Amino acid sequence: MSKTNAGLFFEDYRLGQEIAHAVPRTVSGGERALYHALYPARHAIYSSDSFAEACGLDRSPIDDLAAFHLVFGKTVPDISLNAVANLGYAEGRWLRPVWPGDTLRAVSEVIGLKQNSNGKSGVVWVRTTGLNQWDEPVLSYVRWVMVRKRDPEAPAPETVVPDLAPAVDAGDLVVPEGLDFSQYDFKLAGERHSWADYAVGETINHVDGVTIEEAEHMVATRLWQNTAKVHFDASAREDGRRLIYGGHVISLARALSFNGLANAQMIAGLNAGAHANPCFAGDTVRAWSEVLDKAMTPAPGVGAIRLRLVATRGAAFALRGEDGKYLPEVLLDLDYWALMPL
Repeated sequence: MSKTNAGLFFEDYRLGQEIAHAVPRTVSGGERALYHALYPARHAIYSSDSFAEACGLDRSPIDDLAAFHLVFGKTVPDISLNAVANLGYAEGRWLRPVWPGDTLRAVSEVIGLKQNSNGKSGVVWVRTTGLNQWDEPVLSYVRWVMVRKRDPEAPAPETVVPDLAPAVDAGDLVVPEGLDFSQYDFKLAGERHSWADYAVGETINHVDGVTIEEAEHMVATRLWQNTAKVHFDASAREDGRRLIYGGHVISLARALSFNGLANAQMIAGLNAGAHANPCFAGDTVRAWSEVLDKAMTPAPGVGAIRLRLVATRGAAFALRGEDGKYLPEVLLDLDYWALMPL
């Protein structure tokens, strides 16, 4: 009997199945340092204890996307080791900050299944929750993945497609306990633009670009303990190229958005997301944003802003062709809520 893990295939999943993912991870300041080295990340609340304390927090938490990647990485051996593609995200909420010293683990529930018409693969929907050492949820999100079948002749499960909210309602966003932007220091944060300065429908070209190197994306993916073969093994794809982990593109785009959205400090909700086209080493990634919505929160001085974040190899503000499909240069289309000083 083999002692190695070949991963789960589409026919191995069952509706309602609960999966406790292996290898909890204790977070240290090292994750923050590596995150800021791998991406041009410099939002002030994740860079400075004193800035975070002035905003009502005990200290500077780990970057919200670093927490997401750590939890996501736990799920890969059970959810996407045999994936063809990660298709989308929905109903994501950051529920409490992650601090250096916290230990994170992840659990997932299968909430949807649909075999593809070719009979060779199917789509699996899972709701994943990241928990800390006190079993408190720190974040939760839904993602759906196209997964290969081990046996194309295996019977198809009953099709169940979950009914997912098109966006997280602003009233369901969790503002970290104590967060207070009423005495926010715009000068130290890097920009003067507040929540009131942004209008729904406004677009922002973030100007800067980052060329992805082969080594750095593999270091990043190893940091998150993501074991998907397509990111490391050049023989895992017919074109012989290592695919960039989609989360790497998300973090690059979020970091680039600092130029124009420096005060969109904390991500609170993930409404939707699509990895529109594959990304490879050598690609130069640029980003632009569109303001989709705005809302107040009960926290002093804190507003919520809903943003579309697009990562692209091409020009700003170009998204879809006349056929309605993503343009080939578009890499990421992400819809999220961030917390910003009023």
